[in-house]
Amino acid sequence: MSPDVSSTSPQGTPSATSGPPPTYTFPYNKLKLLQIEPNKAPIVLVSCGSFSPITFLHLRMFEMALDYIRFNTDFEVCAGYLSPVSDAYKKVGLAPGHHRVVMCSRSIEPSSWLMVDPFETVNRNEKGEPEYVPTAKVLRHFDYEINTVLGGIEGTDGIKRKAKIALLAGADLIMSMGEPGLWSPIDLDVILRSFGAFIIERSGTDIDEALSTLRQYKDNIWVINQVIQNDISSTKVRLFLKKDLSIRYLIPDPAIEVCYLLKAFLSKETLTRRAYSISNNTAYSRKDQRTRLKTRKGYSRKTHQTHQTLRPVRL
Repeated sequence: MSPDVSSTSPQGTPSATSGPPPTYTFPYNKLKLLQIEPNKAPIVLVSCGSFSPITFLHLRMFEMALDYIRFNTDFEVCAGYLSPVSDAYKKVGLAPGHHRVVMCSRSIEPSSWLMVDPFETVNRNEKGEPEYVPTAKVLRHFDYEINTVLGGIEGTDGIKRKAKIALLAGADLIMSMGEPGLWSPIDLDVILRSFGAFIIERSGTDIDEALSTLRQYKDNIWVINQVIQNDISSTKVRLFLKKDLSIRYLIPDPAIEVCYLLKAFLSKETLTRRAYSISNNTAYSRKDQRTRLKTRKGYSRKTHQTHQTLRPVRL
């Protein structure tokens, strides 16, 4: 299934010699272009990640952020976007970008406000190779598409305003931002000062320590507590798949179907075992069919003869 692009923007993000192809279109069919809550500023959440594969925690992060924003801020959420990372990221266990886009797109189909933007996965350099897109550039891309191309979000008073673009991420990301030398200071300033971030706490992470090194951005960082702890990760799901263990109820069913259909993340041993199992099941199925052909009125010939033998004798 193609990404969620049934509605497209009038023009694409500007690029020079590299960037998305001319066929790229920005998805906005679920974007709320007209606010329904007065005296609230429009905001759009963007989650950048591998999504290899997407898990229920990735989706729950959006719902947790939605609740938090509704009850604790003066923003109105107008949309949520998943932005799968480029293949150039070359992370261990990273499935091809178009596969991850399909998994994410099918998983968010039931949602009325979540969309998938393939922007990062379709970016190419001058040689036509996958090009890594920094998070700061991704957020600028959303700001351009929503606030420049589309002209922003119309408020209840009829006036169009720029939507705030904010990063949605787990605590592990903010922890990495606190490590010296890991992030470009310029990019970090763009992400946390110009845009802002909503951070979902995760068990086992000391988020206060990370925030202590980012005090200058404290007014633009919102920390969301997990009331129900969830530590599902893509890494754990990939491990389950390699061991041929069930991943049902860990990730959305559409993502499971794509994983098995495309044989993504499966080890050679698992593929061999599954091929052998399918072969045996087919053999048993054919045997069952032959047995059914021999059946008459619900009895096999042997059973029918037995019933004839046990029939009472007339006196």
